[in-house]
Amino acid sequence: MTKGLTLGKFYPLHLGHLKLIEFAKTQCDILFVLICASDTESIDGQTRLEWIKKSYNNCPNINPILLEYHESELPNTSVSSREVSQVWANKILSLIPDLDYIISSEPYGAYLAEYLHCESIFYDIARTITNISASLIRQHPLRYWDYIADSAKPYFVKKICIYGSESTGKSTLTVNLAQYFKTNYVPETAREVIEKTEECTLSHLEQIASLHAITILEKTPLSNKILIVDTDVNITNSYAKFLFNKELLIDDWIKQANTFDLYLFSDIDAPFVQDGTRLEKEDRLKLHFSHKQELASQKIDYILLSGDWDNRFQQAVDAIQKLL
Repeated sequence: MTKGLTLGKFYPLHLGHLKLIEFAKTQCDILFVLICASDTESIDGQTRLEWIKKSYNNCPNINPILLEYHESELPNTSVSSREVSQVWANKILSLIPDLDYIISSEPYGAYLAEYLHCESIFYDIARTITNISASLIRQHPLRYWDYIADSAKPYFVKKICIYGSESTGKSTLTVNLAQYFKTNYVPETAREVIEKTEECTLSHLEQIASLHAITILEKTPLSNKILIVDTDVNITNSYAKFLFNKELLIDDWIKQANTFDLYLFSDIDAPFVQDGTRLEKEDRLKLHFSHKQELASQKIDYILLSGDWDNRFQQAVDAIQKLL
């Protein structure tokens, strides 16, 4: 039974890597994929390992292995070098002995094979099949979106949160923005838990925070570059303070789900419409200032949207385009 190895940073995993792995698995019975993650890189090794596991979860002959290392102990260079390859060969030998093949798209593959006493097989060393670099993707992930592996795309999805008091058009704005950018959105989940704001309890707010976070986590992997989210846990906490003068106890996973790349706040200069579920008009203004106070306490910067509905929509589009 032959054993092969392909290795790289997969920082991030992209189509070129996938094609290399697809080729490599045809050259041996068992393929080891070594993910080399140094201590100076911004995407942790465990995340990259999960990308490859998810991409090949139905391929029993592919065995991903994570190697986390300190650059002070193992040299890190983009230039193929005999000296560097010898150091890495010794490390690889301690992890995966008795290799038959090194499958690589870099010249160092031949050096590694020499020191590991196995055969070198090259794939697309001239980069004529998939000409993309991971560094370009890291710098401009949304520009090179189509090159990112599907399993890695959720990591790069930009999340946009829409804030606002009641009857400021944020729910409609959320839907319209998602349609405009051809992506998913997360609605405000309050009405799934409680019909009228005046009937709300602290327990309801805890349910809302949890359900909303779950929906964010579910929708993120299915989104096209961005995810539009109606309100966040800070607004739910603002309701807790406004209605009950109490702070919500928020689990860490909920806080983590509620991290955003852009915050848009729909101003109060909008017609008030009482649909039977909202607070009264004077309370809308008080809630507006409660929301702003909560965001200030969390040091959250936002872009204020004002004017008629068309103006708010265009201001939001412009802000998101700038992010993109």
